Amino acid sequence: MEVYIQLSSGKGPKECDFFLTHVLGIFQREALAKQIHVMVINEDKSGSGLIQSVVCKLTGAEIDIFLQAWKGSLLWICESPFRRFHKRKNWFIALFVITKEKEIILLEKDILYQVMRSSGAGGQHVNKVSSAVRALHMPTGITAVAMDTRSQLQNKKLAKERLAHKLMQLQNESAQQDVDKQWQNHAEIERGNPTRVFKGIDFKS
Repeated sequence: MEVYIQLSSGKGPKECDFFLTHVLGIFQREALAKQIHVMVINEDKSGSGLIQSVVCKLTGAEIDIFLQAWKGSLLWICESPFRRFHKRKNWFIALFVITKEKEIILLEKDILYQVMRSSGAGGQHVNKVSSAVRALHMPTGITAVAMDTRSQLQNKKLAKERLAHKLMQLQNESAQQDVDKQWQNHAEIERGNPTRVFKGIDFKS
């Protein structure tokens, strides 16, 4: 099983970054105890070197059960280690599960080729035989057409290449949506109803 998660301090102050930096280590140790491997994919740090956001890939069994104790807002109750006499003692970060689209792999068995007659300007037939080819990717419904040459075989090859290009564009758009979602997560953290509470400078939970 493979799951992607994001830990984010949102737009919180330095204390939230400090909290996240330490909680990441706790998260990794608890995951390891459950035989879940945590790989850091991307990390954004503040100027002071503290982590503001981190994306991790989790691999192992029963990850969903493990994440039940982590998903949502996380609260650290402690006096600020950076600002003496600061009144605030509640610091929030959050853990989000990232929904990633599966990679689209172009397989020959998923392509339906349709032969059709090429036509030029004014309705004049470019070819007297059917040589144009439409390639349909059945899982997504995306199509590509080639009528560049008089060779049906060559047009079939071109149609498949154009189909592959369209699928790559779709994949790139999906990847960008993942990035946008991560930034949205970073900006929107619920301050309340924490899934888990840590206390003190030693982060006891």
